[in-house]
Amino acid sequence: MNETVRLLHSHRSERKYKSDPIPEPILDAIIQSAHLAPSSINSQQISVVVVRNAENRKQIAKIAGGQPWIAQAPVFLAVVLDLYKTRLGLEKVGAIQQTQHSVEGLIAAATDAGIALEAMMIAARSLGLGIVPIGGIRRDPEKMVELLGLPEYCFPLVGMAVGYVAEPAIQKPRLPMESFRHEERYQTEKLRAAIDAYDTTLAEYWKSTARADGLPWSENTAQSYTTVYFPKVKPVAAAQGFTCED
Repeated sequence: MNETVRLLHSHRSERKYKSDPIPEPILDAIIQSAHLAPSSINSQQISVVVVRNAENRKQIAKIAGGQPWIAQAPVFLAVVLDLYKTRLGLEKVGAIQQTQHSVEGLIAAATDAGIALEAMMIAARSLGLGIVPIGGIRRDPEKMVELLGLPEYCFPLVGMAVGYVAEPAIQKPRLPMESFRHEERYQTEKLRAAIDAYDTTLAEYWKSTARADGLPWSENTAQSYTTVYFPKVKPVAAAQGFTCED
């Protein structure tokens, strides 16, 4: 197994950071990894906003529902769906942009954002830094739009806290492979047993990390997936120009 695969297999979300600044060449290399990542039809419809200001990081931690590691880490990278940029390109050739009105456009953009995020995660970890991806910025996207100064046709999709680790996290176990890998066709028959096994495994993991509030996977997922847990996304996305009419 090579070093890249070992790095990928050792993923963990770090939540305890030192205040040490990240040297500019290292930060540049991390962001360039996302900049050079693939995107749908070479649209390059993703931008990254670098947040280093301590007060702004505190605000993001609050927006995300109270995640202190965002304020603790020296840098927060916001991954933004940027159809303002693409619209300027279309205007140059006399075309009218419509992709912001389609479900397909948002799915393609979310895919590109995930690719960009993963590129930065891998780059950062390979350079000796810790990371934690943050979807919680969508909890109050209007405040994120204001904080980042995003124009119309831009939306904050996800972010990443990055810094030098103060205390390494313990890698969290995953659902069994048979719940993830399917050969040729989706296979349902092993899923219930795999979920039962994982609920037991995760409960044991929480005990080993002294997390009294840790829940089995089924119960934890139910807390979010029985509701629209970020209900402000739709109205704020619409206000930014994303209507999903088609």
